[in-house]
Amino acid sequence: MKRYGMESDTKLAELRATARRAMESAYSPYSGFRVGAAVETVEGSVHAGCNVENASFSVTICAERVAIGAAVTSGGRELRRVYVCSTSAEPVPPCGVCRQALSEFGPDLEVISEGMDGKVRTWTLADLLPEQFRLEEHVSGPRNEPGAGAEGHS
Repeated sequence: MKRYGMESDTKLAELRATARRAMESAYSPYSGFRVGAAVETVEGSVHAGCNVENASFSVTICAERVAIGAAVTSGGRELRRVYVCSTSAEPVPPCGVCRQALSEFGPDLEVISEGMDGKVRTWTLADLLPEQFRLEEHVSGPRNEPGAGAEGHS
């Protein structure tokens, strides 16, 4: 596992605290399963997200994707790691959809998860999602330029 030095220990504590605060803000009236996530960009900024449920269950969004959105909104494009806290007794990895979403911004990022009992597990995203879908492997052409997305194609 990658280690980022003593500065990283401080950043890890910040990630954990941010994820725990986000978990407390979760909106989960249907499942009662609260999740908070904090992503760290390669530049070192930290962004939080929590799960937001909806009566139309398919509209529910996971904490990890909310945190990704917050990072992207602030200009982040590369993630170093994600810290996930939940009300589960055991640490839970991100769901499959979140794994794929995370891979867009950090295919090799570190994934840390903490359960309510304080147990922590760590993985690499590559271990959790060994066959990531990478669009550039299947489609040629410009990427992340105006008109390059699906909306820009006829």
